[in-house]
Amino acid sequence: MIHLKNSLYLLLVCIVFSCGKNAEKTTGTTGTTGTSTGLSYFTNPLLNTGPDPWVVQSGDNYYFTATTGNNITVYQTSKMSQLSKAPKQVVWTPPATGPYSGDIWAPEIHNLNNKWYIYFAADNGNDTTHRIYVLESSAATPETGSWTLKGKLAAATDRWAIDPTILSYNNQLYCIWAGWQGYNQPGTEQLYIAKMKDPYTIEGDRVMLSQSTYSWEKNGALINEGPEILTNKNGNVFLIYSASSCFTDDYCLGMLSLRNGGDPMNPADWTKKADPVFAKNAAGGSFGPGHCSFFVSKDTKENWILYHANSFSGQGCGDTRNPRMQKFTFNADGTPDFGNPVAVGNQIVPSGE
Repeated sequence: MIHLKNSLYLLLVCIVFSCGKNAEKTTGTTGTTGTSTGLSYFTNPLLNTGPDPWVVQSGDNYYFTATTGNNITVYQTSKMSQLSKAPKQVVWTPPATGPYSGDIWAPEIHNLNNKWYIYFAADNGNDTTHRIYVLESSAATPETGSWTLKGKLAAATDRWAIDPTILSYNNQLYCIWAGWQGYNQPGTEQLYIAKMKDPYTIEGDRVMLSQSTYSWEKNGALINEGPEILTNKNGNVFLIYSASSCFTDDYCLGMLSLRNGGDPMNPADWTKKADPVFAKNAAGGSFGPGHCSFFVSKDTKENWILYHANSFSGQGCGDTRNPRMQKFTFNADGTPDFGNPVAVGNQIVPSGE
């Protein structure tokens, strides 16, 4: 997302978003699939643009969305390696004016209680008014049917909020997001959690889970954002988040681990890893890797991370951020091992494709 530390950042963000966002551009060899020596492969990046990529699986299909800035677009594909060829549909366009009319950021699609929900951040054209909103659909798949705006998703302490995600744990829903502690604090973001009464209502107030404490979380700004939930086969819960300013090449991923049997609302039950779990690979053309999501291969044998990065240094928070994916594994202790961002180019497709 776009995050600001001072008036210079405010000027930069105006320039970036005045260009608009278009997650539908696919030119050149981006996302190409083919075969080599009997193996099927795909090419990273998957698309030329697609900040804050999100994917959810349902049945035989994957549903992908990302930040466009001005609408919510859903791609449907049976093979993530062929995302660039996937049909896409604009499922929601904001009104011309009002509190959720502009800067549509980081949409996520979730299936809860047999309905589809899209969580996203939006504002009235002024970044300081960013809040979280929820759409609901009863359609069989998220790219079909109509969506109803259920309203704003806010805790009792209603502050600037972006990057919502959902944790379902012990039959309880939680919303986790990035926000400001006060009313106007660009350049400083923390991670917050709150219980949910239902998929579109927060119950009670928020609790801060994490803020920048290590030097690698403080490049350009004091940022913890883009929270995403990952669980292993034993049910252990990890919160993977983005750290530092996305204006820098050192934007990266950090990790919190929930204690077995712990209370997600208790910050003491979460442990932060002292080092980033995924950081830039300058030689491989991966700068500022962050804001990820996860999926399993068609045959369920492989785990994959989907994330955005820039192909060149100094590209910052604009449309040059493109979606990439790569296989990862789990360590003997159950924690994820993402390795390093793979170099731009051909990769073997997920198993089962």
